[in-house]
Amino acid sequence: CRRALRPRLARCYSVVPPVLDQAEKAMLDRMLRVDHAGEYGANHIYAGQMAVLGRTQAGPVIQEMWDQEKDHLKTFNELVAENRVRPTILMPFWNVAGFVLGASTALLGKEGAMACTVAVEESISEHYNSQIRALMEVDPEKYKELLNLIKKFRDEEMEHHDTGLEHDAELAPAYWLLKNAIQVGCKAAIYLSERI
Repeated sequence: CRRALRPRLARCYSVVPPVLDQAEKAMLDRMLRVDHAGEYGANHIYAGQMAVLGRTQAGPVIQEMWDQEKDHLKTFNELVAENRVRPTILMPFWNVAGFVLGASTALLGKEGAMACTVAVEESISEHYNSQIRALMEVDPEKYKELLNLIKKFRDEEMEHHDTGLEHDAELAPAYWLLKNAIQVGCKAAIYLSERI
């Protein structure tokens, strides 16, 4: 046990319990891989938004959401390492794609950035809800800590979604088209990151 060597990561042991069943281990690996990739991509989206809007009135709002995403990513970095889950090989792509998405929607103004936030956070929340349902079906008591973590992050993602709506996301040019296009991309990213 590496708990004594790395006390900062000790909480990861209680979040994801040991699993002997190979199918269950594969399911958990997919979950951690895609959640790690999603939070990584979200961090780069907010970085792109801050590069464009960081010195505007929208900057502090974006920074606050980004700070939570940084915490989410830190947690999944730890969980992936401690559970020996291979990250997706698409990480370099998500790095560039996330930043470009964040910066390009921010170039549409605050409303464009917030429309992006609404679309992405809604997709991530739906994905987290799917994971919650899957873990509840397997063993809600065994996965209690992981369920609590995913629920907490899902709730924070929904706060970001609501913040986007409160800051005029729906006033973005071609809002519904933009939102739907981003969500198609999110669904593709989730599918690929789980498997590759």
